Amino acid sequence: MTPFGRRVRDHRAQRGITLAEMAGVLGVTPAYLSALEHGKRGRPTFTLIQGVIHVLGVIWDEADELVRLADLSHPRVTVDTAGLEPDATLLANRLAREIAELEADDLRRLAAVLDEASARRSRPGGSA
Repeated sequence: MTPFGRRVRDHRAQRGITLAEMAGVLGVTPAYLSALEHGKRGRPTFTLIQGVIHVLGVIWDEADELVRLADLSHPRVTVDTAGLEPDATLLANRLAREIAELEADDLRRLAAVLDEASARRSRPGGSA
């Protein structure tokens, strides 16, 4: 399941909206919506994301979060390390090989390292 799919499913459940009801309003099949939620489809289109936001009735921060999660929810990722340090290629390949074996806590710790690096880069005087 993708982060976007999980959040959409959680919102649907909270609001008592079935997969079939939501799919009907969005003009897609329940099978497609289920596949999207479970990461068996690529990233949703902007139009579909906006439809989901409308159907769920989310606003402001929740809507922004769904847009952000949709952007980060492509289930088949390609990492281009051409021109980067050899350590970047090593890390990308190790992650691709080992990600299925990582536990949830390991994934959260790795994400925290990336969040810290991103925050450091966005500070004045941070590295690019």
